[in-house]
Amino acid sequence: MDRAGNSDFAEAIAGALDWWREAGVDAHFVDDPIAWLAPAQPAEDEGRPRRDGWPASPQARDAARPPEPAAPPAAPSPLTDLPADLTAFRTWWLDTPVVEAGGAGPRIAPQGVPDAPLLVLVDMPEAEDSDSLLSARQGELLDAMLSAFGLSRAEIYLASVLPRHVAAPDWEALRVQGLGPVTLHHLALAAPRRVMVLGGHILPLIGHELPQRTAVLRELNHEGTTIPLLASWGLAALLQRPGGKAALWRTWLEWTAA
Repeated sequence: MDRAGNSDFAEAIAGALDWWREAGVDAHFVDDPIAWLAPAQPAEDEGRPRRDGWPASPQARDAARPPEPAAPPAAPSPLTDLPADLTAFRTWWLDTPVVEAGGAGPRIAPQGVPDAPLLVLVDMPEAEDSDSLLSARQGELLDAMLSAFGLSRAEIYLASVLPRHVAAPDWEALRVQGLGPVTLHHLALAAPRRVMVLGGHILPLIGHELPQRTAVLRELNHEGTTIPLLASWGLAALLQRPGGKAALWRTWLEWTAA
């Protein structure tokens, strides 16, 4: 082939390469199959090239590593072994950190006796509480409400969902941790004739949706027992929105007229 022919051939090759490069093909390809999923090599060969010249795949290196030791079995949750009577539950409530959401104040015990005509369930103690539940402004409002209802603290059972005051509880995390079953167990041990829930975050813990109104009537069904239930805003919200107290009063009259 003469020099002109060589020049034409080189230009043709260069033109073909340019065409493929503009088409987006800028790597070398081969038709020979490659064993990408080759069996794992022994651990002593890890990192060495395989016989076909390719390094060992990450999957092969992982397979060659010794297995991780098995995790120890999880300890049984304290929530599966709750006290079976109310007196023991109160002691457990004060001493067991499993029902914990933070906070720095003391743990406050519930008050009252079983089979009370009314159980009042609030979300948590007040920040000022030290020896008894609801000893500050929220407690004053509760006492005024009970007086209007024809009751007093001495006649009811008073309890909180959390054992101590917490500035900003993560209610969803507490629900996942199992606070709902603990609350239901507490209510079952107290065995009241009616339950009044003061706090919108409490209903989802015990199997109800968030209330859409200031006060709603529900039924608490647990372990084959049905208890009439009235749910309303928390005491802190009622202090800030006095109009909510009128709605709660109307719902109370409807609830107790039956």
